[in-house]
Amino acid sequence: MGIQSWQLKVKKEATPDLDGLKKAVASCTLCGLDKTRTQTVFGVGNPNADLMIIGEAPGFYEDQQGEPFVGRAGQLLTAMLQSIGFDRNKVYIANILKCRPPNNRDPDTQEVELCTPFLKKQIALIQPKFLLALGRIAGHFLLDTDQPLARMRGKIHQYQNIPLLITYHPAYLLRNPADKAKAYEDLLSARQNLS
Repeated sequence: MGIQSWQLKVKKEATPDLDGLKKAVASCTLCGLDKTRTQTVFGVGNPNADLMIIGEAPGFYEDQQGEPFVGRAGQLLTAMLQSIGFDRNKVYIANILKCRPPNNRDPDTQEVELCTPFLKKQIALIQPKFLLALGRIAGHFLLDTDQPLARMRGKIHQYQNIPLLITYHPAYLLRNPADKAKAYEDLLSARQNLS
């Protein structure tokens, strides 16, 4: 009879792509770190990576270049990845915070709360098979805990059904080279779990 049946159309919330999310990060002023940053540090690497590495916050060199892990700690991270047969360009690297805290201080609770929705969206868009958290602060956020790093590392956790391993931050390893062997064991475990 020419009468169309009526169907309820549910409006879906659009999920931004990485470029759209990067633009949202660049214009963010929520926590106040925009006043002291040179630029935001969104993340780099393969957007289809199986391994996603999550650090704490950008440092001086990261703030200058707009890329995570480019200073001495970044050079060590690159060497660590190479030691287990991973190419830095084939993983995805991001931080909890997208802006450098002044004087490289630890991120405060409010900054983490305001910035982590960006990281959650990054993880959802990249859909890694494995997460490697570098340092205590990244581990605290991903596990929603305040346990010391020594209690978090050495075992596979879960973050939103993604296997997660927590290890030492490369900046810590530069100051405490005796723990590099433990970090290497962690990286071997990550590689094994990705096989």
